This record gives sequence, C-alpha cells and structure tokens, in this order.
Amino acid sequence: MAMIKVSDLTLGYENRAIITNLSFSVEEGDYLCIVGENGSGKSTLMKTLLGLQKPMSGSIVFGDGLQKNEIGYLPQQTVVQRDFPASVQEIVQSGCQARCGWRPFYNKEEKRLAEQNMERMGIKEYARRCYRELSGGQQQRVLLARALCATRKILLLDEPVAGLDPRVTAEMYELIHGLNQEGITIIMISHDITAAVCYATHVLHIGKRTFFGAKEDYQNSDFGKLFQMQEDGESHV
Repeated sequence: MAMIKVSDLTLGYENRAIITNLSFSVEEGDYLCIVGENGSGKSTLMKTLLGLQKPMSGSIVFGDGLQKNEIGYLPQQTVVQRDFPASVQEIVQSGCQARCGWRPFYNKEEKRLAEQNMERMGIKEYARRCYRELSGGQQQRVLLARALCATRKILLLDEPVAGLDPRVTAEMYELIHGLNQEGITIIMISHDITAAVCYATHVLHIGKRTFFGAKEDYQNSDFGKLFQMQEDGESHV
C-alpha cells in the first residue's frame, strides 16, 4: 500500500476552492517534487497532508504504518523565525517532542538522536551557538536536523532553498538527495523546477492544469516543457 494516497481532494478557504479533484500517491522511497504557479495551493496542500488544515472534500489515507506524528516537516522560514533566540541543540531536540508524549523532558535516546542528526547535517560544532547567529544555509541544516528527529520515514519540505545563494542551494539539494538515497521519502515544494526536478522521481504540478507522474514523463510533456521555459524566462528577468 502507498505511504500516502490522495483521492479526489478539494482544498480552499471560506468555501472558495483553489485545488479540485486532486489525486496522487506517494510510495516508500519516492522523491516527489510539487511545482506550480504562485497561489496555486502548494503550501495549502502541504498543510493538509500534515493535518493542519481540513480538506473541503476528498480523502488522504496513510499506509505502511505511517502516522501523522511520524512526518518530518521543514516549513518556509519567516523573518521572526530566523531571529529565534534559542540554541541549535534546543531547536534540533524540539523535533523529538512528538516522541515525548506528556513527558516534560528529553530522555537519553532522544538526546542521542538529536546529536546524531546534528552530526548528520554537519552542524554538531554549532550545538551551543544561538540559532539567530547562523547563516541562512546553516539555519536550514538545523531545521532539517530537527525534522529528521521527528521521522525515519518521510520528510515534507516547503521551499527548503528559498533565499539561499547558489552554492548553498546546491549543497542543500545534495543533502536532501542523500537522505532520499538512504531510504527517506521526500515530498518537496520548489519554485526552482530545473534544479529540483533533477533529483525527483515524480512530479506533481498543480494549477490551471494538473500533472502527476514520473519525472521523465513530465519533462517530455508539452505541458512540462512550457512551464520550465516560463520559469527559466522569469529567472533571467
């Protein structure tokens, strides 16, 4: 059974639909890239997958024993979040909160998991540093380590390279690709279709027209070629 199966999903606000009759599935080990025009509902879809927003109609079914609290999430950062006055270690450990239940402290296993994920993301040396003192790329590594503390199965990433310079962007894509190669399923929203689709196994394009399928089929379709040309043109304006 698919890890996530979405059937005839309609999403919107205040009775105004922005996505209608959307269906797709995510299998274990997939790398799904979600693309589309601004305002097409990509972040709304992500929030619905996380259970933060209810769909207007349709269904989302989790399989392979996946629970909602086992999904790691890296949201878009706001200016306020970038200035958060906590240590790197505190932020990464907070990804273990779902494991704690009502327990008001982290146990040895959770602390060890946070340490492992800081090392995994190359930020262990910053453990005691204040988060707001780090560069944008370092902050994204912290948030990715935090998300990894919440899951061993699947990561949902909302524009993980937004605002990063080209070198750091490439490093972040390589990190995410490496996690996928280790067996973690990836669902990622990206505006940078050319770079993001490079690593994807599947593409979900939402907007006036919808596409879901293998990356190669999307790249070879007239629809996919047209959208990539539009994106390339906008990036050079």
